[in-house]
Amino acid sequence: MPADVSYQHDTPQGPRTVTVRYERRGSGTPLLLLHGIGHHWQAWGPVLDALAEEHDVVAVDLPGFGASAPLPPGSAYDLDSVVPGLGGLCTALGIERPHVAGNSLGGLLALEMGRRGLARSVTALSPAGFWNRPEQAYAFSLLLYMRLGAKTLPAPAVRRLAQRPATRGVLVGSIYARPALRGPAEAVAETEALRDAKGFAQTLRAGLNVNVTEDVTDVPVTIGWGTKDRLLLPRQADRARLRMPKARVVPLPGCGHVPMNDDPELVARTVLDGSKDL
Repeated sequence: MPADVSYQHDTPQGPRTVTVRYERRGSGTPLLLLHGIGHHWQAWGPVLDALAEEHDVVAVDLPGFGASAPLPPGSAYDLDSVVPGLGGLCTALGIERPHVAGNSLGGLLALEMGRRGLARSVTALSPAGFWNRPEQAYAFSLLLYMRLGAKTLPAPAVRRLAQRPATRGVLVGSIYARPALRGPAEAVAETEALRDAKGFAQTLRAGLNVNVTEDVTDVPVTIGWGTKDRLLLPRQADRARLRMPKARVVPLPGCGHVPMNDDPELVARTVLDGSKDL
């Protein structure tokens, strides 16, 4: 069952307590799972049990998303603020230098944790930050459109759209290549998570200046990219390959931006291969 944990987050006014929601399963070396913007830990649900067969898996709601509290007032949602906080979260959870896997925003955070010595390996699935300016403008516009839809669609309409496989794509088709495979309850919950995400606007604003150009060299890095990603286009994987020549860059055939539900077996295998202890 999900639980809450609190950690100390540094602010200009001094340390403040932040409480986040997390799900923990399995045993073994720790594996931290980070979701994308506007999402929640349940995005990892299709692969949790497979990962828990080899790891002590902790899937978290990032601050300001899902059931987690937002960052304290005045806090930035940029890498210099959020990533050290994730280190503090790991300490509060009793895990030291976990393997880290992240999707989208979570992939960007995972790479930065690896760069700062907070992860023992990184698996990034369609990570943010490898865009050019037109691709970034497209992705941000699509995210804002998704957020507007989530905030303005009446709840009964959301439930009706989610009930039918043929119309479920209206809610989640931008992030899944196979939206009909996502369950009705999950599609509704994801729409509500996007609608209620308190950290959405500040996180998107912080992302305006993000452009990943620096390699992560001290830990093993795997980058997976869905070949049918409609949000962060698959050609960005080529840019990641050039900027991170030591990383293992693998395609995820038939998968969209959030690949865990499109092909759970492939994604679990990709994460497990990337998080093997040397």
